[in-house]
Amino acid sequence: MQYPLELTFKLWAFAPQISVVDAHGNLAFYVKQKLFKLKEAITIFADAEQKQPLYYIKADRIIDFSARYDFTDSNGTYVGGVKRRGLKSIWKARYDIFEGEESNLNIQEQNPWVKVADALFAEIPILGLFTGYVFNPVYIVSRADGTQVMRLEKIPTFLSRKFIIKTIDQMSDREEQQILLSLVMMLLLEKNRG
Repeated sequence: MQYPLELTFKLWAFAPQISVVDAHGNLAFYVKQKLFKLKEAITIFADAEQKQPLYYIKADRIIDFSARYDFTDSNGTYVGGVKRRGLKSIWKARYDIFEGEESNLNIQEQNPWVKVADALFAEIPILGLFTGYVFNPVYIVSRADGTQVMRLEKIPTFLSRKFIIKTIDQMSDREEQQILLSLVMMLLLEKNRG
């Protein structure tokens, strides 16, 4: 993939949808979350017409604060998983990325005060409209040894929600798959913030 990747939420869609384009403006993949499901179900497509599924993300249980979301490719082969760290994520968003039962990577919010300021200013009439332009969360993906490998940050925008993914360090293709799928799932879970 050609980094940085730009993720854009479709503004007027009934079900959450994200398009991901690479540095050359080519569509890398298209994400669509299914509505009215007791268990989260997300499909990642190779095309905006949603005809070529690449990956599936499914929760291991009915809506839960600490559900694990497993990734499979279009052939049903296990790719990895991601899980929010439960109560530890209330103050500062934290997610573990899994290879089987072992957590090899994690995602952590860089500054939890951005979330607090965003929530406070969102409640102020008129000023609340500008929180998406002013308060922009940043998430860092690290290995278990603390090496940072990728960064996701919100791009300041007025109405739309756009994010950018940048690489920091080298990673394997498997790690890249797991990280990108985990970041997409995290954004869908954290979509009400920033």
